[in-house]
Amino acid sequence: MSMLGRYFFGNVEFPENEEYREFQYKFLMVLLAVAALATVGFIIPSESGVSQIPAEHIRSMTLFTIVSFVLWLALRGRKQWFIPVVWLYEIASLLELASAMAYVPGDELRILWLFTNIPGAYLLLGRLVGGMVTLLIVTGLVAGNPYMTAPYSPNALATAVISMIYSAAFFHAYANRSVNFFMRMRESNSQLKIMATRDPLTGILNARAYYELCDSLIHVAQRNKAPYSVLFVDLDHFKSINDTYGHAAGDLVLKSVADVLVQSIRRSDALGRIGGEEFSIFLPNTSFHDALGLAEHIRASIASIALSIGDGQRKITASIGVARNEHSEQTMLEIQQQADLAMYRAKAGGRNRVSSLEQTS
Repeated sequence: MSMLGRYFFGNVEFPENEEYREFQYKFLMVLLAVAALATVGFIIPSESGVSQIPAEHIRSMTLFTIVSFVLWLALRGRKQWFIPVVWLYEIASLLELASAMAYVPGDELRILWLFTNIPGAYLLLGRLVGGMVTLLIVTGLVAGNPYMTAPYSPNALATAVISMIYSAAFFHAYANRSVNFFMRMRESNSQLKIMATRDPLTGILNARAYYELCDSLIHVAQRNKAPYSVLFVDLDHFKSINDTYGHAAGDLVLKSVADVLVQSIRRSDALGRIGGEEFSIFLPNTSFHDALGLAEHIRASIASIALSIGDGQRKITASIGVARNEHSEQTMLEIQQQADLAMYRAKAGGRNRVSSLEQTS
């Protein structure tokens, strides 16, 4: 957002799943500002003697201008206030419209302001409220017309009512299609994000997304001077399972192990499949001792898996390397390499075990 945009709308951010709310928020902000300026555009000529507007309606317009500006200030940078602000603005607008119809009989075209309220009601408050506002305006116009100082003719009244109903039907369809479009776009974006960041077999992060997340977590750890650890999990003899029983059996093993890993870690941890049978786990705010304990728990949980493969039950084991940050400037690549070396030490020690390089910081 440009500097001018940040000044006008405030310092507010919308996540990817709030595209339509962002549109509504910005639309309302612009509407509040334009409404205040437009009303001032009527007040100044009247006060200068260029046009004649009754004092009652001048007071109403002045109050409406103040309310619109105050609501703009209140909403600026506070997206959580959208609902109360939009309702207050709609109520103020309807009262201002009623004032114009009652106190400015000499302006035959003042009825156009009734039309301008209908689109905003549909776009900002939805189809149900838009329909109710339209019904309220039409009912009020028909019921109040006989009591106006200069009532509209039956033909003019019929034209206005039919036009309002037509406009309401148009914006009802438009609002419906707009919301559906944004919902489909949000769902499509969500699916694309999943496809771009998730391993299609196991559902956990793929290598690129995992390392990007780890880099972000390391930056946070560096700012907070917090410890973190990495586990490198490599399945033992996985190639022989694929070669002997086929890739379907190998896929079953990978999904079963991924399920164990997901159930073993915290929501704040990061888990990724970084190779064929290789998994990596980033543990923020985790000491070396706690990382070793988790690694041993994971090793035992994997070893307890028994899958029906081929003509019997097959056991699965894993070798796990553990590494921790030695200093705040350490990169993910460096600590991953240390976990990798520790994992190979576990392989060399007989597999189905946890190993580390016994780093100290």
